[in-house]
Amino acid sequence: MHYDALMDDSTTTLATAIGTRVRQERQHRHWTLDQLAEAAGVSRRMVVNVEQGVANPSVGTLLRISDALGIGLPALVEPPQPRPVKVTRRGEGAVLWTGDSGGRGVLVAGTAPPDVVELWDWTLGPGDRHASEAHAPGTKELLQVQQGTLTVEVADRTVTLDAGDALAFPGDVAHAYANPGAEPARFSLTVFEPGVGSGHHQEGSHD
Repeated sequence: MHYDALMDDSTTTLATAIGTRVRQERQHRHWTLDQLAEAAGVSRRMVVNVEQGVANPSVGTLLRISDALGIGLPALVEPPQPRPVKVTRRGEGAVLWTGDSGGRGVLVAGTAPPDVVELWDWTLGPGDRHASEAHAPGTKELLQVQQGTLTVEVADRTVTLDAGDALAFPGDVAHAYANPGAEPARFSLTVFEPGVGSGHHQEGSHD
């Protein structure tokens, strides 16, 4: 559930960019490290490590921090750009997860808040599994398998999908994706998270 622990150049660059954006957004809100940690539900040390670009935070941790800041995950991994059309070329996506068997979770595109849509390109190696905690209320996910076999666990239900199959499910419950096969599985994933940032500024004002 982490970036590659042995951070290569591209991962280091991404971690540095994320840390800079988190620090800028926190300071823009005049929040202390403790206030952001409390709003995100993570430790102060995690916030410090993320801002310094030395942490390997899980996707769930990045979601918590981006939601607390009210900017959404896509805005966290790339600088704000005023262009209405944003092109992400092959290989330019943000690799936010790597698996033990070669899998990768790549955030390739996203929209600005308040209604954030994320587009992911996922590959799971044989035996790879990615578990996700429940996202913000109202989150919905859509995925389509492009290669191999994928098992999706949503709350207490498990569904097996083959290439070409698609699934719609709530993202505000615990869920997981797994590859039970002997070959790599690849799928596209779209995550819709409504109302990102609503209420966070009000919460911060009480600190």
